[in-house]
Amino acid sequence: MTQAPLKLVDSDHPNSQRVAVLDEPRYLSLRYAQIPEPGDGEVRIKIKWVGVCGSDIEAYRGTRSPEFVSFPARLGHEVAGTVDKLGPNVEGLRAGDQVTCRYVWGAFAEYIVCRPFNVKVVPPWFPLVDTSLIEILPGVLHAAEIARIDQRTTVLITGQGVSGLVLTQVLRLHNPKALVVTDLNDDNLALAKKYGATHTFKVPSPETPTMEVARADFPEGFDVVVPCLLEGDGMVDAIDCTAFTGKVVMYGCIGVSNSPIDFLKIHRKRIDIYSTEPKRDIDMRRFYDEGIRLVLDGLVNTSEIVTHHVPLSRIGEAFELRDNARNSAIHVLVDCEA
Repeated sequence: MTQAPLKLVDSDHPNSQRVAVLDEPRYLSLRYAQIPEPGDGEVRIKIKWVGVCGSDIEAYRGTRSPEFVSFPARLGHEVAGTVDKLGPNVEGLRAGDQVTCRYVWGAFAEYIVCRPFNVKVVPPWFPLVDTSLIEILPGVLHAAEIARIDQRTTVLITGQGVSGLVLTQVLRLHNPKALVVTDLNDDNLALAKKYGATHTFKVPSPETPTMEVARADFPEGFDVVVPCLLEGDGMVDAIDCTAFTGKVVMYGCIGVSNSPIDFLKIHRKRIDIYSTEPKRDIDMRRFYDEGIRLVLDGLVNTSEIVTHHVPLSRIGEAFELRDNARNSAIHVLVDCEA
């Protein structure tokens, strides 16, 4: 979803809100803009929390092509907030509903306007601070479905950041023969072990080939490989890790690759490659329902992964934390009310 153009105003304007703008790579500023009004069939969301996603970091680094990001840009889509105002002809939703949002953009702000399709209500008793991560579950559940995992399947997830740790929790419910994960950080691997990983491997650097640390235990590679890293180079590694007739489920590694992909290797190993975003809107809504149910039933934990809370006024600090793969930050939440 593309947000409407900003109507910039002075900070003392009676109908103003703060909005973060990425002016150029690695430079974020706060502007004041007019609070938008919901139109016909729209709702306005008062935003409390927004997670800093890996896709936000790619835009922040300037590694996404102009086809997807041009400057200045508004980022943020992992939203937790409340319905603030309903436009004409909106039924079902009510002002005050706690919601998570999906397919919105420009949410590092105090308010956004979207359609009911973009909104899912969560119970009022569920902590709003644990809600924004529900946004990634439709893609995670679709990844699990197309992977077709059962008790005979060996699975590798490269990367145990935000998405990797949620994937580990979901894929363990499919009872794989082995659920193997890799990461740079011991704390992330400890969480993955708690969430059901059968094998954890620490890689010494982002450039270390995964099979260098996993080959002794899995010499034939893995039936299913799910790369959960930002950089496109991770796809080269994922293909190397995939067993004969295996599959790569491309949750991550959608960034620019600096290494050539060996298509002959894909052909020779008879590998299938899948993308993970649901193809049909109705499927996205179905996975959204299933994701919320897993969280409410206590089967997916969205709380432990949150390591930092940063106010909107210091959004640059939030991005710096998330940008550094070597620090303790996993999921960084921006508080848009603070």
